[in-house]
Amino acid sequence: MNRNQKTDLVKTLRNTFEDAASVVVVHCIGLTVAESTDLRNKMRNDDCLFKVTKNKLTRLALKDTKYQHMDEMFIGPTAIGSSKDPVMAAKVLVNFANENEKLVIIGGGLEDKSLSKDDVVALAKLPSLNDLRGKLVGLLQAPSSKIARLTKEPASKVLRTISQKSQQQ
Repeated sequence: MNRNQKTDLVKTLRNTFEDAASVVVVHCIGLTVAESTDLRNKMRNDDCLFKVTKNKLTRLALKDTKYQHMDEMFIGPTAIGSSKDPVMAAKVLVNFANENEKLVIIGGGLEDKSLSKDDVVALAKLPSLNDLRGKLVGLLQAPSSKIARLTKEPASKVLRTISQKSQQQ
């Protein structure tokens, strides 16, 4: 890799760190091409990025970013997963690590906070932004549907009362 390629890679990694709401660092030792492709597809399907990194270049890219506290995690054969959704990268990588022993979660970062392996696993258990948005929309729509039912209910009660009175006579 020549100097220009390294510079471009550092810029790309820096952009990845700047755009990400969370970053997860993993060791991926011995993943086959099929397993790696499967992981990349899962990450892509959930709008996440997965990159195998060169530690020295990654440390350069981390400087002066909100994730600069993570530089000690980049030892050995590392890769990063990132996403704009704070939960999705952790969720996909933890699920994949549970299925495949060759992927090991090292830690991560959530904005300017460093995450341990246990923190990443706990983060993966949280609902994603899309799930939370769906729940919020449901909560906002619930009062209007209750009001609609209440406005219909008195009329139906009156009809039932009239029907019962007519049957009694």
